[in-house]
Amino acid sequence: MGEAIGHSLPLAIGVGLSPIPIIAVVVLLTSSRARSLGPVFVLGWLLGLVVVGAIVLAVVGPSGAGSSGQRTRWVSWVLIVVGVLLLVGAVRHVRGRARGGVEAPLPAWLGALDRLKPSVVLGGGVVLGGVRPKSLLLVVAGAAAIAQTGIAGGQQAMAYAVFAVIATLGVAAPVVIYFAMGTRSTELLGRLKGWMGRNHALIVAVVLVVIGVTLIGDGIGALAS
Repeated sequence: MGEAIGHSLPLAIGVGLSPIPIIAVVVLLTSSRARSLGPVFVLGWLLGLVVVGAIVLAVVGPSGAGSSGQRTRWVSWVLIVVGVLLLVGAVRHVRGRARGGVEAPLPAWLGALDRLKPSVVLGGGVVLGGVRPKSLLLVVAGAAAIAQTGIAGGQQAMAYAVFAVIATLGVAAPVVIYFAMGTRSTELLGRLKGWMGRNHALIVAVVLVVIGVTLIGDGIGALAS
């Protein structure tokens, strides 16, 4: 199980460091309904991770590892393909930056997020956590990395639980700060939102490059062995 957690850890960190969902949480925490909407979003995020992970483990689990416990070739190819897609995404983020070093504007829906119903915020968390393309690629790769170790189903579930918790730290941290500091957190969360808003494209690009290269190297290494 330790090997499964080790293989999936970089991917979980990549999911957790996604700037847009963190900015979304901060927007919710600066609204008049912060105490309800912040935790609801985090719950939706975690639910999205669990659903996608459960599907991947159910599909890949029986066939992700060979009889000797070694990774099957098709799982290695999946990791390589995901790695390439992440590198393409990194290039797109760098090119999408506005000229003059100024970041491109954030998605317009962020401005209306704090006016939505809790059920819609819950659904938004699910989408950003498990359905949004960048998150989906990382979550699928993380669950596949766990399944390919060939460990028992219960151990796979425990390893993925660790993955999901680590992948949730990024969006959960502002909520913890809010409840720990109360109104004193407003300035700190505002600075965090501003910094991530100015640098979100660069942050995402760096994370995608690091994880993409790791996946490609891991997949090629497994194919060559």
